[in-house]
Amino acid sequence: MSSPAEARFEWRVDLGDEAATRSLAAELTHILLPGDLVTLSGDLGSGKTTFARAMIETLTGDRDIEVPSPTFTLMQIYQSALCPIVHADLYRLKGPDELAQLGWDEAAEGALVLVEWADRAGDQLPADRLDVALRLDMPNGPQARAAVLSGYGAFAARLERARAIHTLLAASGWGGAARSFMQGDASARAYERLMKTDGARAILMISPPRPDGPPIRHGKPYSALARLADNIVPFVAVDHALLAQGLSAPVIMASDLRAGVAILEDLGAGGVTDENGPIPERYAEAAAALALLHHRDLPAILPVGTAPDYKIPAYDLDALLIEVELLAEWYLPSIAHSRAASGAQAALLALWKTALAQTVFGKSTWTLRDYHSPNLIWLAEREGLRRVGIIDFQDCVIGNPAYDVVSLLQDARVDVSDALELRLLSHYARKRREADADFSMAEFAAAYAVLGAQRATKILGIFARLDQRDGKPQYLAHLPRVERYLAKNLAHPAMAELKSWYETHAPRIFAPAA
Repeated sequence: MSSPAEARFEWRVDLGDEAATRSLAAELTHILLPGDLVTLSGDLGSGKTTFARAMIETLTGDRDIEVPSPTFTLMQIYQSALCPIVHADLYRLKGPDELAQLGWDEAAEGALVLVEWADRAGDQLPADRLDVALRLDMPNGPQARAAVLSGYGAFAARLERARAIHTLLAASGWGGAARSFMQGDASARAYERLMKTDGARAILMISPPRPDGPPIRHGKPYSALARLADNIVPFVAVDHALLAQGLSAPVIMASDLRAGVAILEDLGAGGVTDENGPIPERYAEAAAALALLHHRDLPAILPVGTAPDYKIPAYDLDALLIEVELLAEWYLPSIAHSRAASGAQAALLALWKTALAQTVFGKSTWTLRDYHSPNLIWLAEREGLRRVGIIDFQDCVIGNPAYDVVSLLQDARVDVSDALELRLLSHYARKRREADADFSMAEFAAAYAVLGAQRATKILGIFARLDQRDGKPQYLAHLPRVERYLAKNLAHPAMAELKSWYETHAPRIFAPAA
């Protein structure tokens, strides 16, 4: 086998019986991906095949699947929802050159590979891998085993996170809970639902520290320029802050800030939309919750338990403009099939800089940034504004109050009619005026149009990037809706010069709906 990559993480686990061995194997399936290699080592009878069998049963979802030892067949192939699974035993292999005769390369491509006696393959297997070394632990019983898990290369960080999750679940009383993957979002975060045998539920949030991307300006990556959270601390801080304001956010039951994992209250699956689109009464309450926040004097520095206080960053001109650039970088080339010349891009940024100036330097408040239907949960059993459950706010910034209102009322994933949008805007304005007689609807409306256009511009770029870079074409279905929102916002008198730029360089935005 080739020498392992430099990065390495080791985790030692005592396994009291076969059930514990199988449980650990099932737990590790949560970090496995297509193309991964898991090598299993240990003396005869140490539990290698038992470990592999538990992994295969978990991944296929078939507890009755027949998983014989591949000692004589050398290689068995199984199908799972994740990818094909290759279970190999190389004990009888005479030399690495025999792998080719087995059709190894073809079988292993894109598959999860579990290999017993991997040392027989010499240097034919990749260095990045998870190694599971098992040994008998007879002093602790005939079924007791000791396992040493070693993550090499790319597997090191994944294994370290798996141990952190294991430790957090065990310490908080969720160690025996069933774990099921929940559909992810457009980010790198992942969520699992935890279910105890007594029916208790919780959400496991996995939000590891974000690695820096390439520097694109002033030596900073896009995430830093756009003021995106690079770890779980902002989520924890803002979560506590929302609860302190009397609103509903998930209670954090336990967390490991360094590893980026937390166990959250499960707020359920009640939404603010149904098969017909927005539920007006629920959207009205969501708008009223924003009005409540926006008339209060909210702190910009938030406590985070024993960690240092967290300062919410400003949604400043640099952040707003770097988001605008996504349109020229991703949307125009891949969707409109044209690329604005450098002079035109410079003109776009200059126009936006002028348009955004008043919104940046005006009244500011918490801007949760993703305040829209996918992140709002309806809690019918609660009262008043606490019926609006809020999630996904780790990218909170200090910005203009109009931003979150436009996020809600120009929902990128749901059609909000002009009539409903106007009605909800009036509802929000009425709530603001009741709390503050100096609230100016005219100023708010101008900021609403400017930030609505900025947000739509950003989203067009993000959705195109999700398709082109991240292989998530499902977001393209929302482009026509976002284009309509953008055209509507550009119709505001404050946006006249910008509208002219878009008409010249992105005419598709103004095309009649098909």
